[in-house]
Amino acid sequence: MRTPSAVPVSLAEIARIAGVGRAAVSNWRRRHDSFPTRIGGTDVSPQFSLTEVELWLRDNGKLKDNGGREFLWPRFEALGSRDESGLAVAEAARRMGSPRARAAQVELSAEARDLVDEAARLGRSEGPRETFEFLLQRWLETHVRQLSTTPPRLAALMARIALASRLGQMEGGLTVFDPACGTGHLPAAAAQEYDGSDLAVLACEQDPALAALASARLGFITEDRQVRSEIATADALREDPFAGARADIALCNPPFNERDWGYEELATDQRWTHGLPPRTEPELAWVQHLLSHLKPGGVAVIVLPPAVASRKAGRRIRGSLLRTGALRAVVALPPGSAQPHSVSLQLWVLRAAPDSSAPAPTYQDVLLVDATRFARPGSREPGPNWDALDCFVLSALETLDRPDDDPPESAVRIPLLDLLDDEVDVTPGRYTASSTEPSGVELAASWGELAESLADLAGHAQHLSKLGFETEALQTTATVGDLVKAGALTLRAGQHPLETLESRRDPAIPLLTVADLLMDGRPSGVLPANSAQAVAEEGDVVVAGVVRAFKAWVHEGPPVALGAQLYTLRVDPEKLDAHFLAGCLRAPANGRQAGTHASSSSRVDIRRLQVLQLPLEEQKAYAETFRRLMAFEALLTKTDALGKGLVNDVSDRLAAGGLTA
Repeated sequence: MRTPSAVPVSLAEIARIAGVGRAAVSNWRRRHDSFPTRIGGTDVSPQFSLTEVELWLRDNGKLKDNGGREFLWPRFEALGSRDESGLAVAEAARRMGSPRARAAQVELSAEARDLVDEAARLGRSEGPRETFEFLLQRWLETHVRQLSTTPPRLAALMARIALASRLGQMEGGLTVFDPACGTGHLPAAAAQEYDGSDLAVLACEQDPALAALASARLGFITEDRQVRSEIATADALREDPFAGARADIALCNPPFNERDWGYEELATDQRWTHGLPPRTEPELAWVQHLLSHLKPGGVAVIVLPPAVASRKAGRRIRGSLLRTGALRAVVALPPGSAQPHSVSLQLWVLRAAPDSSAPAPTYQDVLLVDATRFARPGSREPGPNWDALDCFVLSALETLDRPDDDPPESAVRIPLLDLLDDEVDVTPGRYTASSTEPSGVELAASWGELAESLADLAGHAQHLSKLGFETEALQTTATVGDLVKAGALTLRAGQHPLETLESRRDPAIPLLTVADLLMDGRPSGVLPANSAQAVAEEGDVVVAGVVRAFKAWVHEGPPVALGAQLYTLRVDPEKLDAHFLAGCLRAPANGRQAGTHASSSSRVDIRRLQVLQLPLEEQKAYAETFRRLMAFEALLTKTDALGKGLVNDVSDRLAAGGLTA
């Protein structure tokens, strides 16, 4: 059994426990001889004893008041197995009093059982639900690269759409269905959005750890309400545990692009009322699975990749969904709404026909909504502008069954005859782009945003214009190679990936390449998390060592693997400021001096790049000016885009006529 003293923690974990930055922990380690010695890891990523760290933090007055949760989590992580740690968190929830949490389906190790007991005691003293949510969130963050979860804001939006779009009255309460529930984000959102007391949740997840965590989460969310929940552990397509069951609403974020979904053994399945899904169209199997479980008038909302709306292989099924009125709306979401974040995912709104006693509506059109404009390009805040996105999508869908009401801008009703052609393409952008003109309110908002950007530009320009320079001052420099030899920084080079991601469930890390930098700067690939690839962590300096994309910046956010001709530099914070280093390296003259420039694909010799030799305190002033200069550059880019967009929008409005002033 692993004792607490043997539980390893990284510098990042120590920083989280102490409530400081990682650089501060590195400084403690260098300045205090009493700091715990390394028990594992490497010189670059050392690990320390949890018990020794706790004692040192307490003795030196550097421990924040966080209860026992921060010290508890590293012990869960030290269990090693993703499944065992997840099942242990779920079992702890059951012991803490989650009324519907299931007991672990596998025998936990003695170490895990002891940890569960300790977590349960802590939860009872510090709050069961709060302790569980903390452990669940840390578990999700630790395994974020191998789990595809639905962001809470998207889950809430899907639940609101489903509740608002259902036909008829819900008799006997609400029944929610999710056949691929993961850790329960969608059922939890439905439970929170539904204001009634009688709620039934039917959910399925083939991963036992995820199913156990979902049941624990639902138990805490609905503990004060009359709720019946059943979460089955099964492959919902192959072994439907709820065959014959019907729900008022269905929500689903299914796995994408899984070719082994049961095509052969399910060829004659009765669920395929709109046609057997092709082997390459597993998403259309999930669509029909959801429809088969809806009550008359019930609504399903499903997250799908955009290709499902236009792929040739699925046109026959899409046509049937349109002709029968099952597909009522398609919403194109902004990139960043959910994983994969670089893709503009779609929400399909599906509805079952009402029962025979109700008048059957005759649908002659479909609502297509393009909400991609609510992205936040270049923003540090993750995800789209959720408040504006929610308001726009819900207002557009309010017109779903009101043919006399015009949908808002960027939403359009398309007659079925226009869709039922050879392609049966239901991609919203194909139909909204040509028909959408900016409204007066939108133009006014754009002009206001441009004015703010210009004001910010003027402020930066005024500050930067006052910079003075000593023309005769002799400043000494050192090369990156010299700094590496002196131990001021470590340098690692990226490489062409030797491994690929085998499946969606494998641990993964984003891969950034030079090609990505030339596009939108976002990682477009993924690698196994344990691949031998150079990884940039938060605070590292990343340099693109090719002339056509030469740049240097301080990495922010989760770790990212680096492809060929990309380099990561990790500074010693007692010798170098990362922003000062990045500013020196990215100077155009530096790139010209260190590059061959034989062609646009020529490489830059990173070790030859020059860096000013200044004391650390003097570096701070340079670093701040470099930051302001980069902010000025970003504002120039933003202002340029805003200005060009306004020119195009105003040109469209002028060409449409109606000028009043």
